[in-house]
Amino acid sequence: MRLLRERTIQSVLFAAAASGILATFGIIFSLAGETLHFFQQVSILRFFTETEWTPLFSIQKFGIWPLVSATFLTSFIALMIAVPLGLLAATYLSEFASPRLRGALKPALEVLAGVPTVVYGFFALVVVTPFLQGFIPGLSTFNSLSAGLVMGIMILPLVASLSEDAMSSVPSGLREGGYAMGATRFEVATRVVFPAAISGVIASIILALSRAVGETMVVAIAAGQNPTLTLDVRVPVETMTAYIVQVSLGDTPYGSLAYLTIFAVGSMLFVLTLLMNVLSHWVVRHFREVYD
Repeated sequence: MRLLRERTIQSVLFAAAASGILATFGIIFSLAGETLHFFQQVSILRFFTETEWTPLFSIQKFGIWPLVSATFLTSFIALMIAVPLGLLAATYLSEFASPRLRGALKPALEVLAGVPTVVYGFFALVVVTPFLQGFIPGLSTFNSLSAGLVMGIMILPLVASLSEDAMSSVPSGLREGGYAMGATRFEVATRVVFPAAISGVIASIILALSRAVGETMVVAIAAGQNPTLTLDVRVPVETMTAYIVQVSLGDTPYGSLAYLTIFAVGSMLFVLTLLMNVLSHWVVRHFREVYD
């Protein structure tokens, strides 16, 4: 009876673990079929070499790079906000805050992660953009700067929380050794704890980047729907996720070439996110081996 119970529990746990893998294969299968239909009509060479993206226009261009560049432009701006502030917050919570203050500040910081992304989008559009227009000439109503800044605020809890967990897991013996050598609390935090937790810190940054790349509502509302290959943060752009929203909610006929583009873009987004997650695991393993 006991053996049967253990095997039943083991089977349930295996099914739970396998469900995630099956869901991933289901996503791949749903994307792959329609993506192959798309590339049967559009050369993959055009997809990766053209610099214009106008599949919904009469003169159709299928260069994916305007969408990719906008996606990484907004994500880069977001990281410029989330990484410094997130690491500073993580360092303070882990090394300087009292347990009581940490218990109050960390949940308050993580509340930002629970705010609906559509709220962040409207915040960027009606608050951040008008504020920035007061001192940035030529800033359009829809722009990548506002979207990136607000996305940075949105992913800040991810960087701060994961980095703080990594720093808190550093053995106290390392800190005590630093204090015994005459180091100050700041020196211990920056020269002992931070290097020891670097694998978790870098993993948190890469995961935050993946979160920013896959963000939809903020960029769909605040960045615009103008697929332009540019690095000018003042003008409207369109990310990969925003384009998928645009076509999914529009009047594009089902099965048409324009409709199939969302699967090609979705596959590109899936591959990029997968590569970043693989990179995250590799970085964690590499730095863990170095510091172990």
